[in-house]
Amino acid sequence: MRAHYLQHVAFEGLGSIASWLQNAGYEVSSTPFFNSGVLPEIEEIDLLIVMGGPMSVNDGSEYPWLGKEKAFIRSAIEAGMPVLGICLGAQLIADAMGGEVFQNPEKEIGWFPVKAVKNESTLVFQFPEETEVFHWHGETFSLPEGAIQIAESKGCKNQAFQIGRNVIGLQFHLETTPASAQALVENCKDELVGGKYIQSEAEILSAPQERYASINSLMARILEYLQASNG
Repeated sequence: MRAHYLQHVAFEGLGSIASWLQNAGYEVSSTPFFNSGVLPEIEEIDLLIVMGGPMSVNDGSEYPWLGKEKAFIRSAIEAGMPVLGICLGAQLIADAMGGEVFQNPEKEIGWFPVKAVKNESTLVFQFPEETEVFHWHGETFSLPEGAIQIAESKGCKNQAFQIGRNVIGLQFHLETTPASAQALVENCKDELVGGKYIQSEAEILSAPQERYASINSLMARILEYLQASNG
């Protein structure tokens, strides 16, 4: 099995996903768009993961590879591949499948709860009723046609969605580790300007290890769910 991930900046890597992929027996490859934009053939991979980044999906003039990336994501989804999008990655999925990406009324940066959205389908991933997760985003998206909303928060309505059985988009970061949280703070510190849903550097980095373990465990559950869709 081969997992491929799309990376937009050097400081937003796989986090806890890396160890899960290793333990699950995946061969892992990547496309680092900040370095090279070489993409594999769709037929060569079994799982696609689209990471976060500080740019917007609407910044195509500044980042011309965004158009190619969106087309690749759409092709993977249409081929029935399991696809996971995180933050910018979720926004790229939404955009690629016909949704819109725009400024959220509030930035969300730090540790804030999300709630499961109740729906009638038993075929979608079931989030905990409420769980505290790590956020770092200023934009949001409209749900593409056919997508089912599966999580929300007070600060941002569309926190997670699912398309079919094999595609999940998360506005928040369940892969975060202490090291990756530190990297985000170091590289995006200018965004910590105070706000209703913006925590300070100290608040962000004081999270106990148990909180990271909780979100990483939830990330593993989602990856297992997507892996099962490929069988």
